Amino acid sequence: MANFISRFITATDGLQLHVRDYAPVSDAAARLPVVCLPGLSRNSRDFHPFASRLCEDAASPRRVISIDYRGRGRSSRDPDPTHYNAGVECADVLAVCDALGIARAIFVGTSRGGLILHVMAALQPDRIAAAVLNDIGPEIEAEGLRDIRDYLARRAVFDDTDAAADHLEAVHGPTFPALARQDWLDMADAIYVEESGRLVSDHDPALVAPLLTMDFTQPLPTLWPQYALLAQKPLLVVRGEYSRLFSEKTLARMKAQGPNVETTIAKGQGHAPLLHHPDLFERVKGFLDGR
Repeated sequence: MANFISRFITATDGLQLHVRDYAPVSDAAARLPVVCLPGLSRNSRDFHPFASRLCEDAASPRRVISIDYRGRGRSSRDPDPTHYNAGVECADVLAVCDALGIARAIFVGTSRGGLILHVMAALQPDRIAAAVLNDIGPEIEAEGLRDIRDYLARRAVFDDTDAAADHLEAVHGPTFPALARQDWLDMADAIYVEESGRLVSDHDPALVAPLLTMDFTQPLPTLWPQYALLAQKPLLVVRGEYSRLFSEKTLARMKAQGPNVETTIAKGQGHAPLLHHPDLFERVKGFLDGR
C-alpha cells in the first residue's frame, strides 16, 4: 500500500502539477516538513525510498512532499518548452507550498532542484528553514553537463525493467560502484514509464532542447550571489565522490563562504547520489533531525 497521497495542484499559469504527499498520521505536524526537488529530467519517484524512511521514522516522523516539475512524471507537459527553466519551476514549487499550507520547510534539492533553491533564496528566503544540496552548487562543470546532454539526447527505449536497469548500470556503473543490482532496478522504476508497451523516460523530450543549443566553449553562468543568500541558512552540501558535474574545488569554496555550511561525500557514488543509500542516509537524516 502506498504511504503517500497523490495531489494535483494548479500552477499560476493554469498547468497541473503533481506531488506526492507523504504525511505521517502521528504528531509530525510539529516538525518542519521536508520538500524534495528532483533533478532536471527526474520526478517525484526518485525520492520514494528516502521520503518513506523519513515519513515512517518511529522516533521523529516528518511530512515529506516530493514534486514532479512541469513536464515530468504525472505533471502536465508545457506547450511552451521555454518554460522549462529554473525560474518558472521555482514559481511552481512556491505555488505547491502555498497550496499545501507550507510557509517554511527544509528543502532537499538534487541537481536541478538545488539550482531552483538558489533562485528561491533570492525570491523568498524566509521560506527556506534549511536545505540539503545534493551534488550541486552555484558553479557546475561543463564536462558533467555535456554528459547529461548526451545521455538525455539518446532517448533510449526498453522492453522491460531489467533491460532498463542493465542500460543504467552500463552507462553509470563506473561512477556508482557502491550500487547493487536492486539499486539499478529501483532507479529504472523511478526514471522510466510504460508507453505503448515499451519503457521510455518519464519526461517531455523538449527538456533537452536548451542543452543541445548550449555553447560549451563559453564559461557556464554561475550563481554565487544567490548562493551567498542560501548559505545564510543551515545547509548540508552532498558531493558524489565521482561526480563530474560538481567539483571538489566548488565544494571547498562553498564551505569557506558559508559559516552554516556542512559538507559530506557520498562514497562510491557519482552524479547524483542516492540519498537513501545506507552510507549517506544517516548523515542526511542527522542534519534534518537537528531542525
